[in-house]
Amino acid sequence: MLGLDTNVLVRYLVRDDPLQFERARRLIKRKSARGEPVLVSLLVLLETEWVLRSRYELSKAEILSALSALLDAVDLAFEDETSIERALYSWRHSAADFADCLVEARNGRLGCEATATFDSKALKLTGFVSV
Repeated sequence: MLGLDTNVLVRYLVRDDPLQFERARRLIKRKSARGEPVLVSLLVLLETEWVLRSRYELSKAEILSALSALLDAVDLAFEDETSIERALYSWRHSAADFADCLVEARNGRLGCEATATFDSKALKLTGFVSV
C-alpha cells in the first residue's frame, strides 16, 4: 500500500501544476493497475480541506464536491471511509468546520458517547457536549 501526502492529493485535485498533476495521476493509475491500494489518510484529507479553503480559496460547496468526488474514485482507498462520509454529510448541513465534523464522526466510530469542546459552532453538532 502507498499513502499519499497532502501535496500530491492537492496537485491531483487542483491541477495547477500540469507536470505534478501528471506525475500524481500516473502514480495512482500505476498502483491501481497492479491492485495496490493508494491510501488517503484522515490527516491528509483534513489538511487537503484546509489547503483548498485557505490557499486556493475554494468555497465550501466546491470543496464538498471535490472531496465527494474523491470518495467515488476507484483508484483510491480511504482510512475510515464511513467517518468521512458522515463528516461530509454533517458539514454539508451545518455551520461547523469540516475538522469538527470529522472529529465528531471519527470519535463516534471509536465508541465515544460524545466529544467535549469549548467551540460554540461544534456544539451545534449532536456529537459534541460543552465542557
